[in-house]
Amino acid sequence: MDFAPHNYLILFLVSLAAGVIDSIAGGGGLLTLPALLSSGMPPAMALGTNKLQSTFGSFSAAHYHYSKGTFHPRNIKALIAFTLIGSALGTYLIQSIDSSMLNKAIPFMLIGFAAYFSLSPRLGDVDQHQRMPLIAFSVVMGTLIGFYDGFFGPGTGSFWALAFVSLLGFNLSKATAHSKALNFVSNITSLVVFLAGGKVVWTVGLLMGAGQFLGARIGSHLVIKKGTRLIKPLLIAVSLIMSIKLLFL
Repeated sequence: MDFAPHNYLILFLVSLAAGVIDSIAGGGGLLTLPALLSSGMPPAMALGTNKLQSTFGSFSAAHYHYSKGTFHPRNIKALIAFTLIGSALGTYLIQSIDSSMLNKAIPFMLIGFAAYFSLSPRLGDVDQHQRMPLIAFSVVMGTLIGFYDGFFGPGTGSFWALAFVSLLGFNLSKATAHSKALNFVSNITSLVVFLAGGKVVWTVGLLMGAGQFLGARIGSHLVIKKGTRLIKPLLIAVSLIMSIKLLFL
């Protein structure tokens, strides 16, 4: 596809902003996907191209957190495996199934998420009691959230944060670090499936990927530096904004 030079600049700047937001609170796809669709790209190509560019952002964020020692892949091997399986299944199905019903349900789930954190002022500040064994968490949440990310996507980072905090007792900074690692797993898996179907515009995806990479590095630095003071209000705000956008726009 051919784009005017100013469209490339706009898409790059959108992806840069989305990378910052995504690495902190998730929801960057609500910027990038509409931007791709408004450029005239067919929906299926927009979804695949969006996965390509978001993979750069999630890799950048995950690599930054790994380099700072905030998570270790060897400790979550089962979780990675089930997230991969769920994402592959979700991406395969989205190419042949109408997601409109899920589109209607997600806003209410996100509103509940925002209320959960708003009404629990100390939740996420420090590690809490673990309510689910890691292997059970890996099988259930890895498969479900991985499937959701491959099938639909908006709010995946928020759902991971909620799961880690409420079920494994992680603080928000630790939950965000692990969320970025699993976002990368589901993104790269989904991308491979989209590539197999020929649903990616490489020039646009790589350009936006560069923006995502830079934005994610900036956002990840802010997460480690500011911690819960930054993450919690942004998680709540992004969840509410996503809900409004999905309900009314």
